[in-house]
Amino acid sequence: MILTIDIGNTNIVFGGYTEGHFPFVVRMATNPLETEIEYAAKIRDALSLYQIDTTAISGAIISSVVPPLSAIMKDAVKLLCHIDSITVTPGIKTGINLRCEEPRTVGADLICACVAAHFHYGSPSLVVDMGTATKILLMDQTGSFIGASIIPGVNISLKALSGNTAQLPQIGLEAPISVIGKNTLTCMQSGVIYGNASMIDGMIDRYCEAFGATLPVIATGGLSRMIIPHCKHTIILDDALVLKGLVILYEKNHKAI
Repeated sequence: MILTIDIGNTNIVFGGYTEGHFPFVVRMATNPLETEIEYAAKIRDALSLYQIDTTAISGAIISSVVPPLSAIMKDAVKLLCHIDSITVTPGIKTGINLRCEEPRTVGADLICACVAAHFHYGSPSLVVDMGTATKILLMDQTGSFIGASIIPGVNISLKALSGNTAQLPQIGLEAPISVIGKNTLTCMQSGVIYGNASMIDGMIDRYCEAFGATLPVIATGGLSRMIIPHCKHTIILDDALVLKGLVILYEKNHKAI
């Protein structure tokens, strides 16, 4: 079994991959202050919940956008499973090209998403990754990443709305019955859910116009299931897209370690 770990700003997602599927995927809160022992314990507990022994883990790969946690997580896996993890860093073999001005600055999670989109769904395509930030990634006909948009994420926008107004409360992400809100709660829910869905629809239209062709769209990220069903475009939901990309990168690079 290959342990795939995606460290994001808000959540850490890890899953075990074996025989063509993920028997488990677990999400935990990101905490840069925790030690390798604490993360090793969390991974051990999650494996235990799914009755998986640590000896079943034969390899591991980590993507991270939180630099202080990269080494800590690698040490945690070493401590728990006695294996060296691959980390997604500049220079790793990806099978795709990064045709942007600063390829070394492209986030590890975005590389994983693009790799998985290309190899599982084909190119060209758009990837909508809804996490702490909402990212829209464009792949051309050759599978090359050629550009993106980064937008404040749903929760960031919601916290800014509540935190900077005296009378607007914190709310849950639940779609109201109608786009026309009738009270404070449903007005905010309409804006957050339908507003973000409309933004994604509008950005898809703009990307297709700029690219000169209709593009298939794949969505992933922790918030995608709350927003994407309210979009008017046909969008494929794939919660495990980044983890699938990690598996591909592991297979391309594990012989080098």
